[in-house]
Amino acid sequence: MDTLDCQQCGACCASFRVDFSKNELQSHGGQTPDGLAEVLSEQLCRMRGTDYATPRCAALYGKVGGDIQCAIYEYRPAPCREFEAGSDACLQARHRHHLQ
Repeated sequence: MDTLDCQQCGACCASFRVDFSKNELQSHGGQTPDGLAEVLSEQLCRMRGTDYATPRCAALYGKVGGDIQCAIYEYRPAPCREFEAGSDACLQARHRHHLQ
């Protein structure tokens, strides 16, 4: 398989719900901007835009499958940092956006 370029994809950011620890918010000592997250509980947050029938993270700019970028790449939450290009979830997202 060719190397997948996340800077020309973004399918994962427009396919999945992104839940993460409230401790990752800037207001709780983390790096993820509070304004891009919805607090769900005492311990859990969700990236805005990822809980819709057609999810799209609020930090995603550009066209999926084209020139795309994460506005908070350096400050993204753990699920985004841990997501692996080429994983089954990645390939599922790419298929959903007709990028395979």
